Amino acid sequence: MKTLLVFLFTASLQACISSTPPLDRTEPIWEPQSNIQEGLKKAYFASGCFWCVEAIYESVQGVSEVYSGYAGGFTKNPNYNQIGTGRTGHAEAVEVLYDPNVVSFGTLVQVFFGSHDPTTPNRQGPDYGSQYRSIAFYTSDEEREIIQNYLKLLEEKKIFSKEIVTEIKPLEKFYYAEAYHQDYEKNNPDNPYVRQVSIPRLKKFQSQYPELLKNEH
Repeated sequence: MKTLLVFLFTASLQACISSTPPLDRTEPIWEPQSNIQEGLKKAYFASGCFWCVEAIYESVQGVSEVYSGYAGGFTKNPNYNQIGTGRTGHAEAVEVLYDPNVVSFGTLVQVFFGSHDPTTPNRQGPDYGSQYRSIAFYTSDEEREIIQNYLKLLEEKKIFSKEIVTEIKPLEKFYYAEAYHQDYEKNNPDNPYVRQVSIPRLKKFQSQYPELLKNEH
């Protein structure tokens, strides 16, 4: 699903696919084994392929870990094949574990808007479908206000030439993606999609925001 060829093939089969929403699952697919470190907080974003988004946030100073998963929809414990139908309601998303003493939630919101195109509905780069839509999740009123204020600032300064279509939603549940999706870009550097889409997107972000990067970058 992360290559143009696969996308074109999938699109050609849409008429043959049932419109029935995927069934709920009873058990999680995978969950991280390590406990969250004391003092870390969590933030949640969806901005296209989670392979790309995970790598971007993991390059940011103050971010301890990033997990790929699914959020924003109604299907319980969805898997990757279900997500690919675009009928789970979920988007590919990430959970960002960060140290608030090093990086603020506001900065993570800046990374979110600065690392993807928030004006393309149900699309990011070569990927199409509601599972690739732009969503900034909040878990408190304070986070909601930070997102709304930054979005308002972008609109006032006309940073984007088109209307921003990012959804601002409360996080109801984050479902972790399958284990093989975690650290996918790092573990699969020769994957064609990673080479042609993920790495260029990461490098573009790093070139635009060098002050936000970890020392190794």
